[in-house]
Amino acid sequence: MKASLQLRMSQQLTLTPQLQQSIRLLQLSTLDMQQEIDRMLDENPMLELGDESVYHALSGEPVREDHAQVDNAESERGEAEPFEWNAETRGADDESDAYPEQAALQASMREYLHSQLSVSQLDSRDRLVIGMLIDALDENGYMLQDLAELAGLLPAELELTLDDLETALVQLQYLDRPGLGARTLSECLALQLKALPEQTPGRDLAMSLVNGNLDLLAAHDFSKIKKLLRCSDASLRVAQELIVSLNPKPGCEFDRSVADYVVPDVIVEQHKGKWRARLNADAMPRLRVNQMYANILQQRDDKSGAPLVSQLQEASWLIKSLRQRFDTILRVAQAIVDRQGAFLEHGDIAMRPLVLREIADVLEMHESTVSRGTTQKFMRTPRGIYEFKYFFGSGLVTESGGVCSSAAIRELIKQLVGGEDTSKPLTDGRMSEILAQQGIVVARRTIAKYREALHILPVNLRKSL
Repeated sequence: MKASLQLRMSQQLTLTPQLQQSIRLLQLSTLDMQQEIDRMLDENPMLELGDESVYHALSGEPVREDHAQVDNAESERGEAEPFEWNAETRGADDESDAYPEQAALQASMREYLHSQLSVSQLDSRDRLVIGMLIDALDENGYMLQDLAELAGLLPAELELTLDDLETALVQLQYLDRPGLGARTLSECLALQLKALPEQTPGRDLAMSLVNGNLDLLAAHDFSKIKKLLRCSDASLRVAQELIVSLNPKPGCEFDRSVADYVVPDVIVEQHKGKWRARLNADAMPRLRVNQMYANILQQRDDKSGAPLVSQLQEASWLIKSLRQRFDTILRVAQAIVDRQGAFLEHGDIAMRPLVLREIADVLEMHESTVSRGTTQKFMRTPRGIYEFKYFFGSGLVTESGGVCSSAAIRELIKQLVGGEDTSKPLTDGRMSEILAQQGIVVARRTIAKYREALHILPVNLRKSL
């Protein structure tokens, strides 16, 4: 064997730090992106907050080359088709119906209870104990921690007994909302029934049901209930409807925490009969290069400003990367809207099957780029706020040769259950037969899977009197 040297020329794409930053920015959510920008503002003096969003600030500069580089970093598929940004795309002059402003976040459950406690006539010691119990509630409003264990964790200086905590819990349960502070589901429902006027139809029978016969009610064992409580079908039906109207998780009545608050990246509106996506100005950072520092650097000839020159380049690239991020998000959003217009008109029943590959092919992007552009990105539509991923899903081929999406099948199941005779509810097999009659062949196991995903009870638990 003889060793030899060979010279060979080849091309390969180098993933520069700038390209890595562009790819990383694309996959960030709006909240994470803002945190990244805040960090950069702290570290880079060449960046500052501006009056315009980064998109508007750079709307006259080409991004085609940078955009293609990032996509080629995903795959050597060639340059992506450029996206032209203009006033019409922004929707500044759209003749569409205005969206109502999103409601402000309400106080959290604990803040709501503490505010009532602060104006109560209780002494400071009682307020302190009740306040500790409020902080121990879970997100559904239940007191799941054992009071005896809790008493052992409290400072000995308070000299609190188990009876003190029991009394404090009762006082907590008298605060609004009824049901908060309950230790069990039965107690939660009983507290809500107790708060109703005594003349409420079915209240007494409902109280008997939740206090000792909730398991029979859950199993829909109406014959045994009527025998035990000596009640008629009519009175049992009234009590059952009253219990169903109660909230088993009263803590969930309160709005989500700020951490769960979603700012949509894109707003979808109808303009001249067509659905158009536009970027949400509230989701776009207002960022610019510090022009004063940039001008000073231009006037200097020595090398002492080299670190600032590097930071100036980083600031410029960050702004371009952000604009490119919004470019990709908007293009992907519009491609989704173009294919799911029927959903926007008619809801889940009209959702069509859609996969990432289809959007990637249309936009001439790599599939992983589309995936990053849809993860944790949200669009606001007339039907509500949806994550981009919501519009993707597989489908089943119908007997006519068409395709029905899984979302449409779930909606059909909801409609079938919603219209069923509750005295003779539909089994999974029967729903499969009904869909088959409509040309949609779905196995019983698939029906069961979709039903469970929709949190619809099995047939034996949906049966009523």
